[in-house]
Amino acid sequence: MHAMVTGGTSGIGFAIAEAMAVSGGKVLITGRDADRVTQAVGVLVKSAAPGGQVIGVAADVRDRAAIEAAIDQAAGEFGSLDTLINNAGVGAFQPVEEMSDADWHRVIDTNLTGVFYATRAAIPHLKRAGGGWIINIASLAGRNYFANAAAYCASKAGLVAFSEAVMLELRNDNIRVSCIMPGSVATDFSGPGKHADESWKLTGADIADVVMDLLRHPKRALPSKVEIRPARTS
Repeated sequence: MHAMVTGGTSGIGFAIAEAMAVSGGKVLITGRDADRVTQAVGVLVKSAAPGGQVIGVAADVRDRAAIEAAIDQAAGEFGSLDTLINNAGVGAFQPVEEMSDADWHRVIDTNLTGVFYATRAAIPHLKRAGGGWIINIASLAGRNYFANAAAYCASKAGLVAFSEAVMLELRNDNIRVSCIMPGSVATDFSGPGKHADESWKLTGADIADVVMDLLRHPKRALPSKVEIRPARTS
């Protein structure tokens, strides 16, 4: 696979990039902080199987030009691009009455508009490659809404709808689009309901397993939406 993973410096994105590298894939990760990108690439390179390759680019998905350049760089470095993982995401958890314009736009522009930018830029490359995958990491918050998370829930609900519409547009181009909707995941993502003991939660590796399972599906099969939650509550 020749892949790009947004938000690949930690958490779910890092776990996905690691699984790809271990399997011998070529992957470009993005992140907003250049130092964290460099550190993550250094770790991932050590776990890459023979033939695997890991590179990184400091890019904010809200920056259209930067994300388009990252897509082009991945395709150029690897010779093609056949997999896009839209994982970058942020949250802002407060009542709407108290939410600033900046927080609203930070969440919507990262979690939804950034996915649009990356997806639009990747489609021509995937078509040239003869097909591939676009996998969007959404959330069960895109269906199960909760108070003090209006921006986050709206962004993830929009991402689910965006994913399904794009899936219908691209399925006859041999480009499969899937949306993964995790429940509670133990990562450094800041959100409500954080517990001292998070052993009951999903891990980034659990979501990476789902991604790798999707990539292994035969071409006739398209699991277009996957819900995954902890097997039990806290």
